[in-house]
Amino acid sequence: MSLVSKALLMFARIFGLSSIYCVCLMFAVKDSYAQAIELADIKLAAPAWQRVNLGKTLKYDFPLYANHDLTQTDDKIKEIVIVLHGLGRNGDGYFTAAQSTLDQVRPDQTDILLIAPNFVAPDDQKKGFTGMPLWAPTAWASGQNALNVAGGLSSYEVMDDLLLLLSDKGIYPSVKRIILAGHSAGGQLTQRYAALNHVDQQIRAIGIDLQYVVANPSAFMYFTTDRPSSDTTFGPYAGVSACPTYNNYRYGLEEMIPYGSALPAKELLQRYLARPVTYLMGTADHDLSRADLDKSCAAQAQGQTRIERARRYWAYERFVATPWVKINHLAYEVQGIGHDQSKMFKSTCAVKLFFAKDVEPNAVSASCVFKPAQSDSKAIEPLAPKRLEPGA
Repeated sequence: MSLVSKALLMFARIFGLSSIYCVCLMFAVKDSYAQAIELADIKLAAPAWQRVNLGKTLKYDFPLYANHDLTQTDDKIKEIVIVLHGLGRNGDGYFTAAQSTLDQVRPDQTDILLIAPNFVAPDDQKKGFTGMPLWAPTAWASGQNALNVAGGLSSYEVMDDLLLLLSDKGIYPSVKRIILAGHSAGGQLTQRYAALNHVDQQIRAIGIDLQYVVANPSAFMYFTTDRPSSDTTFGPYAGVSACPTYNNYRYGLEEMIPYGSALPAKELLQRYLARPVTYLMGTADHDLSRADLDKSCAAQAQGQTRIERARRYWAYERFVATPWVKINHLAYEVQGIGHDQSKMFKSTCAVKLFFAKDVEPNAVSASCVFKPAQSDSKAIEPLAPKRLEPGA
């Protein structure tokens, strides 16, 4: 029973109101929150993964977890949500956490496709992922080439092929929206891929809204040689003599991988700022002892902890953008959550972004605070994301 309902019952007992009146009042109050759902922590078993053939010229198999049969055409699918794993390459865990939420907020899933890709390292073949491209354990997160594909296959090309498959009107003729959401190393892939990929315009041109959600990455890709000296100030990096590679890709644009070398920095930045990206920042993601925290000098040039790096990058975008550039990005701080993909993706803002449903903040669904574009703004939007207008 909610706190509001308990208070109403107590009020009725004190003032002698009838239980029928009280129940009616409770339903009246509940009806005002009819769209909000209270999530429970339900654990699911992972389904069998599906082997999907990707690519056009270069054909290869790739493993995916999904809530629909990926070998079938489906004219009912209108929305596709892709959740991308971290360094553990545990697509099954990411899928079951998201599926648990989806089951509760949208029991009828005939029109939504949930997918969790699984990049494969050599050791993952024991899971049955055989006859597929293999990456060094962390190389997939930064767009590096597979180890066993002659001529090269970037993990970003895999994302291209997957998105082109999902946007194929011959397979999913009704799809209107695709969300690519990554956490941790998956968040790093999503942030860089959002900036570097060339299929975004192609997908958008056929009427599909492609959105990117970046959650708790260990580091970001900067577009200039500036770095933060505080949460709000930026300038030329002072530690370049001690860390001469601070601006190399994955942290900057120098020594760029072939996949991302087509455009100059200014065009890449303007294109990235115009694409719909949402940052999710766990306010408790500040554990310096975590083995998966990037502690390289290039990462530390961006801040000490993940939450500090995220807050500074959000401010950096405002620092580096010219007044006439459209900034189409949002940011939410997920309250009290550390480096935990399940809790980040079950937060009130994530559920709204992924599944267009409001959920009540509770022990399962952390509340979110909207991060305004300007530091002096007091605007708070915990649930309903709105795209920023040009020049914001």
